[in-house]
Amino acid sequence: MRRLMPTGDVARPVEFAQDAQPTTAPDEVLVKVEAFSPNRGETFLLEEPKPGLIPGKDIAGLIVQAAADGSGPQAGTRVVGHPPMGGWAEYAAVPTHSLAVLPDEITPVHAAALPLAGITALRLLRAVGALAGRRVLLTGASGGVGHYLTELAAAAGAQVTAVSATAERGARLRELGAAAIVHDVSDAEGPFDVVLESTGGSALAAALARLVPGGTLIWYGQASRAPVTLNFFDLLAGPENAVIRHFHYAGAPYGPDLATLLRLVADGRLHPEVGRVADWSQTAEVLIDLRERRIRGNAVLTIGVAR
Repeated sequence: MRRLMPTGDVARPVEFAQDAQPTTAPDEVLVKVEAFSPNRGETFLLEEPKPGLIPGKDIAGLIVQAAADGSGPQAGTRVVGHPPMGGWAEYAAVPTHSLAVLPDEITPVHAAALPLAGITALRLLRAVGALAGRRVLLTGASGGVGHYLTELAAAAGAQVTAVSATAERGARLRELGAAAIVHDVSDAEGPFDVVLESTGGSALAAALARLVPGGTLIWYGQASRAPVTLNFFDLLAGPENAVIRHFHYAGAPYGPDLATLLRLVADGRLHPEVGRVADWSQTAEVLIDLRERRIRGNAVLTIGVAR
């Protein structure tokens, strides 16, 4: 079979290679991949790939071999999955605890855009707790996680201010429920009860300054790739006793969260934002555009299926 492998060349980050079909563990199914979605964080890993890196965590496709231990769906079932690696290939092994069955009305393209970004959004909002009536500032809102966070938080009753670089992207976030759109954190009119921060650099300090006393900032990314510097005394100007919490989404099982996301999509309550769909022969070009923030929401690559 064919799979995409890292090259270490930032101008051409992946290339096709021949490989054997994955050997599945007893609690894994073999999926014929129809669509996969790279994440921006994966593009950073490809710049200096570590030995053994086989990329690919968000996939959708058809089970062609059921799990030997009897867990999970049977062969012939359409699924979305979140394997630990190896998803940018014609076939992928997926633990049964980290997949969910696709409803007929959800395409592989939209399903593939769900796992990492959608699970991150769900788990972030659980970490926040009750949202009704709370003012939320969301940085980096134009990415895949940001779109899901905006729609889910607004639906839960939060008043969301989203930071988006362009008016076009901001318009879509308004459609998803954002109460206000700003193009820089410094333009956000606080104070806010909660900040969901994924940019890093100077944005984190600026967002922190807009918290209410005792408010919470959850730091879940550093898209700018710039380190954060904080001045203790700046906190005395308003957000005293603020809580800064580091967050990382990872931790199997993922199946229950994937099932929740699929239910919300099927009910019309969550809308995957797919900013680019292309054949997987164009993966290298798409990865560069994703790294350079030229794609709104998620990018999805297809393998031998109609879009």
